[in-house]
Parts: sequence; C-alpha cells; structure tokens
Amino acid sequence: MAKYTEMTRQELTEEMAGLLARYGSFKARGLKLDMSRGRPGADQMDLSRALFHQIDEDPQSHRADFKNATGIDCRNYGGLDGLPELKKLFGDILGVAPEQMIVAGNSSLHLMFDTISQAMSAGLAGCEPWLLQGGVKFICPAPGYDRHFAMCEYFGIEMLTVDMTDTGPDMDAVEKLVQDPSVKGMWVVPKYSNPEGITCSDETVRRIAALRPAAKDFRVFWDNAYAVHHLEDEGDGLLNIYDECVKTGNEDLVFQFVSTSKITFPGAGIAAEAASPANIAELKKRMSFQTIGPDKLNQLRHARMFRTEADVEAHMRRHAQILRPKFQAVLDRMEQELTGKGIAEWTRPKGGYFISLNVLDGCAKRVEALCKEAGMALTAAGATYPYGKDPRDRNIRIAPTFPAVEEMRLAAELLCIAVRLAAVEKLLD
Repeated sequence: MAKYTEMTRQELTEEMAGLLARYGSFKARGLKLDMSRGRPGADQMDLSRALFHQIDEDPQSHRADFKNATGIDCRNYGGLDGLPELKKLFGDILGVAPEQMIVAGNSSLHLMFDTISQAMSAGLAGCEPWLLQGGVKFICPAPGYDRHFAMCEYFGIEMLTVDMTDTGPDMDAVEKLVQDPSVKGMWVVPKYSNPEGITCSDETVRRIAALRPAAKDFRVFWDNAYAVHHLEDEGDGLLNIYDECVKTGNEDLVFQFVSTSKITFPGAGIAAEAASPANIAELKKRMSFQTIGPDKLNQLRHARMFRTEADVEAHMRRHAQILRPKFQAVLDRMEQELTGKGIAEWTRPKGGYFISLNVLDGCAKRVEALCKEAGMALTAAGATYPYGKDPRDRNIRIAPTFPAVEEMRLAAELLCIAVRLAAVEKLLD
C-alpha cells in the first residue's frame, strides 16, 4: 500500500470506510483494556512470592529470626540509612561504595521529592535554599517521565525542554543551559529511558560528568529506574556516572536513584539513593530529623531473597521471559499495520517498560480519544513533555506490561486502527 500522504482523496475515503468498520467492531465488544502506566502484571509480581517466607517461624523453636547478618534486630528502631547488606547490593548495582548508599522505603520518587524539598528549604552545598534564590529551573529531556515533570510543577520549578537523541539528552543544549545560574537541576533516566528505551552513550555520560554549571548547587537527578530491566539476554551497558564524576573533579554533581518497584512489589519494595560522601552526609543529617529508621523488616526480606547482584540478575531474567511476548505482540502488530504508510515510527527497546510511538503530527490526542472511546486507556497524549504539551502532538507512550499477552494483541490491534484512522481524518481535513 502507498504512503497515506501519497494517496488520493478517493483512496483515503475508501481507506477510512474500512477502518471505521474495524473500529466499530472493537467498540461493540465493550472492552476494558489498560496500557496507561508501566505496571507489572500479576504474573510478574508472583515471581516474588518467596519474599513472604523470608522471616518464617521455625517449626521447632516456634521463633522467627528477625536479625540481619550483622545482628541488627530489624523489629526495632535505628538503622537510619538502611541495612548494610542492601547498601552493598544496591552499591554493586550502581557501582558505588556501600557507605555512599541510603536505603529507604518503597518509593524512589519519594527520595527524589525529598531531595528537591531539602534543596528548596535548606539548600545544598552550603548555598542558600533554592526558594530564597528565586526562579529555579530544571533541564528536562523529552520525551521523558511525566512524574518528574509533575514534581517540578509542584515545586514551581520552571522546566527547560531539551531533545532526547539516540545517545541520550542533547548535550550541546544542556551545556549551554547550565551556564545560567538559576538552572539548578537536570533529570536523566540513563538506561532504557522512559518512554523511548534509550541508554546514554559513554560520550553522553562523560559529558554529563564534565559539566561546569554556573550554579554551585546544580545537581543531576540520575533516575536509574531500569538499571537491571533487560528484555534481551544481552542488555545495554551503562558507564559508571560516579566514577566519571570523580575523574572530572565533579563527584558532588549527581544524585542516583534506584528501586525494586519493578523487581519485587511496586507497593512494597525497596528504594535507594546514592551520592558522594559529602552529599550523603548532608542528606543523612537532615534525615535524622525526619525518621528513626526505615521498614527494616521489609529490607530484611529483600536482603535474604537477593544476597548478591547475581540473584537479582537471575530474577530479572524471569521477568524478561514474561515481558518479551507482550512487547513482541505490540511490535509485530505495528510492523503489520503501520509499516510503509508514512504515518508512524516507534522504538524497539532492549529493556525498560515502554515503547515510544510517534504518530502523524497533530494526531496523538485524537488517537488517545479513539482508543478511550473503544474501551482502552492510554497514557495521556502530551504527558511525556513538560507541562503536558507535546509541541507536535505526536508522541504516545505505550506500556505493554500489565495486560496478558492475548489482551496485549487485542490492544495493539485497536491502537494501530486508531493511529491509521486519526491519520486519514487529518489528511482528509
């Protein structure tokens, strides 16, 4: 079939008639499909059922062992920065020393929010609080993570959009923007980015580590949410950002974040933050006024289930076996329905939780509306850009993780029909 842009009006009208018939049949089914967020499916969460038995009562003594490897009674107060076993485990994953880790509750977003909140109210690196400096700005690579953008909006931080390239954020633009002393931060999802699945190249990591911001209290928020979330046997590698920062004399530049949200249970996992010794000392000093310690019983469960990085890797291979067919179902349908029509392009990620779909300019909101009307929820069009405003109204984040494979095939077909129908409507307008 010819590209839609090369078809005559009569051909487009005939194409629309066929698409409307298919779309009508989907509407008649009363579907309830959801590809709106990157949630693990029940089959993935079932992989972590063993967590429930890590502190079981001994049948002989009728006692349970609540102590960690160093003798800490995890039922009691204390352990502000987390269990040593998990500090080492997360440190191994991120490539930093255990003493540079803070292990907390289930949400890395909470750690990011709290770090920004501390910077706003108390300041960083001996500088005035951001609130007193006025006009705080963050660099926001886009398409990007909507919750990062929402956090900035909450704090009244102005967002400066830079393009994502095949190798990570547009570093030429970043290097210019950091010369403004009001630019205090930058979001980066360095591995299998949300939503495009891009991993920062070695050059990009080195350029980030070598930044010379005008603001002494500028920080990179390195949200390594998908550090171990490979879809293929050979996943992407990622250069160690902290090591590169040390080489450039910039060791205080980066806060790193990671969690088990998509490893064990999103609502009952473990999150961690890594930074330079100076940054960690600053964070821990303020934490001492917030809490006497995290949920160490949950930390103990995780520490016993994942004793080494190899245990995590083996667990994630089981996740990949579940996810690959779901991703493939979407990619196969897109190849079948959209290839050669000149109306869409999409990513083929090697890891992470999303497929990024770019449709014909001006059509993303219409695709979302068509899917919603037929019973399928998508991430809101525009959500992958600051302020929810996609300048070309074309990007849609696809999350092929929560539905079962058969539902995923159905959802992918409906999505492709909506993409084609929206494009025909636009061209006939």
